[in-house]
Amino acid sequence: MISKAAFDRGLSTFVFVFYRLTAASLLLLPLAILFERRNAPPMSFRLLLKMFFSALVGNTLSTSMYNSSLKYTSATSASAMTNSIPVITFFLALLMKMEVIKLKSLSGMVKASGITLCLAGVLTMALYTGPSLDPVNRHRVFVGRDSEQVTTTHFSNGLWIMGTFLMLLACLAWSLWIVFQGLLLKEYPNKLLATLIQCLFGMIQSCLVAVVMERDHPGRWKLGPDLSLLAVAYSGIIGTGVNFYLQTWCVDMKGPVFLAMWNPLCLLLTILCTSLLGGIVHLGSIVGGIMLVGGLYSVLWGKNSEEARMTAATDDEEHSRDEKEKDVDNRNDQKMVGEPASSPDPQV
Repeated sequence: MISKAAFDRGLSTFVFVFYRLTAASLLLLPLAILFERRNAPPMSFRLLLKMFFSALVGNTLSTSMYNSSLKYTSATSASAMTNSIPVITFFLALLMKMEVIKLKSLSGMVKASGITLCLAGVLTMALYTGPSLDPVNRHRVFVGRDSEQVTTTHFSNGLWIMGTFLMLLACLAWSLWIVFQGLLLKEYPNKLLATLIQCLFGMIQSCLVAVVMERDHPGRWKLGPDLSLLAVAYSGIIGTGVNFYLQTWCVDMKGPVFLAMWNPLCLLLTILCTSLLGGIVHLGSIVGGIMLVGGLYSVLWGKNSEEARMTAATDDEEHSRDEKEKDVDNRNDQKMVGEPASSPDPQV
């Protein structure tokens, strides 16, 4: 919400990404020096190159597209769209033949329905705005007077549709980052240093992007004691530095499915905060968000059901194998008991 309000007041999204990653790096660098200076594992050039591309996808491309789309849509639709990330990740795994859908089984039909429902939610958010709902607080804390006129202009000239699909591309890039992160943690298990290195790479990459995109507007690099500085500080320290590390830690401890289960909470909190702070919430964002949440949980339920079935089948196979081994051992014991004692060797 703070970032959206700062964008509406003229803050450049590209400069914002650079300052955000800079703030995150300044937070993580002393922590890494303090806690990990003696535990840093060696790093090869090949691994460093992987972190560079991971930062390019997750920190630079995904964050830049997400913030650009946030400028043309709303905080509610942005938080709702993040629920498509696990579904997109599953769809990518399906295309790469890492996952399968058995349409004849119940879990397969539920997963296919979840993907369809997720796609319907994205289309609903892009093509249907709907009426605005009355906020709980009439006084707009972060939103200026002309925000409703700006939003209406966005709807009329089609920027809302472009922003929605740009947000979808940002979620696609973030899904790729999640896949890369799981592979990186296997090679480099130090989560704090991995997060710091990716933030540093992202800071350099986003600086180059901002220089190219804002070369004719040097005044947009200035930050004053206003909402833009608050947005940079909060998003950099909490949204990037703390949040990226916690997500990496959570994926390593509980897996990506556990992390994805909590995504819908962001939508509910955003709607609540928007209404309490006097922001505008549109019916299309809520309806599309409900579809996305339904699609998310459908895919997760189907995947968990298949994993539970596979685990049960593996346990049954191991149990039957143990029973067969016990039967063989019992038969061997019976044969040894029934055999006569051997005569002593005459040569001894």
